[in-house]
Parts: sequence; C-alpha cells; structure tokens
Amino acid sequence: MLQKKIEKINSQNNFFFLTVALVSLLISASLEKVLPPGMIQYALELFTVITFVVCLLSLRFDKSWFRFLASLGGIWVVAMIARILLGMEEIEIIMLTLMLVFFFGTFKSIMRQILFTGSINTNKIIGSMALFLLLGLMWAIAYLMLLHVFPDSFHGLKPGPWHENFSDAAYFSFVTLTTLGYGDILPVTPLAKVFAYLEAIIGVFYMAIVVSSLVSSSGSKHLGRDE
Repeated sequence: MLQKKIEKINSQNNFFFLTVALVSLLISASLEKVLPPGMIQYALELFTVITFVVCLLSLRFDKSWFRFLASLGGIWVVAMIARILLGMEEIEIIMLTLMLVFFFGTFKSIMRQILFTGSINTNKIIGSMALFLLLGLMWAIAYLMLLHVFPDSFHGLKPGPWHENFSDAAYFSFVTLTTLGYGDILPVTPLAKVFAYLEAIIGVFYMAIVVSSLVSSSGSKHLGRDE
C-alpha cells in the first residue's frame, strides 16, 4: 500500500505534492495558538520531517540531487534526536544550517526542471509556486540563523528557540520578498538590513525570470505547432 502511495507521486504531479507540503510547513507555525505550551516545537519538527520526505519523493526523478538531499535529511533527523536527548540548544544552529542547505538543494533541483526547459504545463506552473515558497522559506531560516548569532538584529523578533520565532520569521520573509514592508518587524543591524534588501531584490528578479521563462516555453510550444 505504501508503494502505491509513493507511485502516485510521478513526474507529472510531483510539484503539486511538494507545494502542498511546503504550505503545510508554513501553516504549521500557527499551531502555536492552539497547542499546549511546548508542543509547537515537536509539531514543527514533525512537519519538517514530513516536508523532507515529500521533497525527496517528489525529486527522486532527479538522481543527481536525490542522494545528497536524502543524506542532509538523515543528518537533520539525527541532529534533532541529539538535541532532544542531550538538551543542547546549540545544536539548533546546525539544524537550521541543514534545513537551509536542504531547501536550497530542493530549489536548485526544481529550477533545473522547470525554468527554460521544454513546454509549459500545469505541473511546471505549480513548480514555479514551489520555488517562490522555497525562496521565502530559505530567507526565513537565514533570518533565524542571523537572530541566533546576533540577537539584536531585528526589532520585533526576540532571541529564542527557532520554533518560537519561525512564524514571525516566515511572515517577515514573505512580506519582504513581496516588497510589502508592513514595518512591524524591522532589521536593525547593517547585516540584517543587507539580508532584507537582498531578499527584496531577489523577489523582484524572480518574478521577472519566471514570467520570461513561461513566455519562452509558451512561445516555443506555439512555434512547434506552427512548424
């Protein structure tokens, strides 16, 4: 039965499952308001593991990245267990680093499969949404790492375990990525400001690249039909 469920994720719908997993991970941060104190940490870690698994199943067709991402996911799980058993909060920076590298690898794998390659289809459009979610997620993790190393980097974000700040960091990341800039969370230090404006620049260029890629793919498809 498990094999059949895995086979449901194929090269024609893999980005749909991956996008749903990413959205679920981002939404899981809101569970802090309904879960008992202390449970949000385990909920986020559970959703992270599930997201890793779905990413791996969705990208298993890209053999060059699969083994690398699988290794990162396995090391992250080991680090999570070590943190729980040893109670060492210092391991969190290792977990965040592994998450950032894992999602960056996922980003590169998806980008290779959908941008300026072949004709456009629904799966590729959904894949472009997954890329956007991954951008915001990676920057959120980067902000959490920055906050861990430099606690005074942001106004509106207090230093603490990553699971306590994940929701606010993701919120600030997507607000910055879309250049909304509500102003309730602000970068204070020069390095934090650099992170913020680089994300805003990347967000603008991403939209331009995706649009040009989709137009190029669509144009190639119509050109092939005319010929």
